[in-house]
Amino acid sequence: MKTWLITGASNGLGRLMSERLLARGDVVIACVRRVAAMADLQQRYAERLQVIALDLAQTATIAPAITQAFASAGRIDVVVSNAAYGLFGAAEELSDAQIERQIATNLTGSIQLIRAAIPLLRQQGGGRIAQLSSEGGQVAYPNFSLYHATKWGIEGFVEAVRQEVVSFGIDFLLVEPGPTATNFGAGLDVATALECYRATASGELRRRLQSGEFAILGDAEKCVTAMIATLEQPQMPLRLALGSTAYQHIDMALQNRLAELHTQKALAYGADA
Repeated sequence: MKTWLITGASNGLGRLMSERLLARGDVVIACVRRVAAMADLQQRYAERLQVIALDLAQTATIAPAITQAFASAGRIDVVVSNAAYGLFGAAEELSDAQIERQIATNLTGSIQLIRAAIPLLRQQGGGRIAQLSSEGGQVAYPNFSLYHATKWGIEGFVEAVRQEVVSFGIDFLLVEPGPTATNFGAGLDVATALECYRATASGELRRRLQSGEFAILGDAEKCVTAMIATLEQPQMPLRLALGSTAYQHIDMALQNRLAELHTQKALAYGADA
């Protein structure tokens, strides 16, 4: 039996993961903005489910909540940083308030969660942290510029921090799902469209999403199965792409990036002293 701390546990992949882990007999500490959203699971798993109110956008509350969770559990084997939200719109269309909320939730909140967990994991002799990213942590779509900024940002943060703490027995997994059938799309914060973007790539993607043409191939249940299985492997990869869309898009992006880099070798070396 393992103990898991999961943020954003009331819906999407976080909810499915919580249900799966509780059903098999594990202990779950669910961090959610609305405690009432977990009432049904609390009734079924009262002895193995602890629910903590936590909004990652309120960064000052993160460290006390995580400290409380570790103190009550005694040991937490896996921390799953899953809470996030999506902001949709061309960069010019977004409001300052929307941008601040996106960064506070997806980037600053995730950073502070990891920072709060590290000393506690170190004190107990190690553990694992899963950070939910996205294919959008390595590729980019129009209208998701701020979402991508947070996902590319958290991936860079995790890749650096992993090197800092590996000797303490702390390891990381970056989970990169492609478009997946969850309620993420329904929860998108959509900026008001500007007419000047109608005939651009931004306007085209907005139209495809609104019409239902945008393909969503990922299966949430299968994603959760893969996440849990990977987190329980003796040796984990750093990144886990989930879904054919994610695999294909990331593969293409990396190949294109590498090909472009190779054309610049002489210029790059020529910049040395």
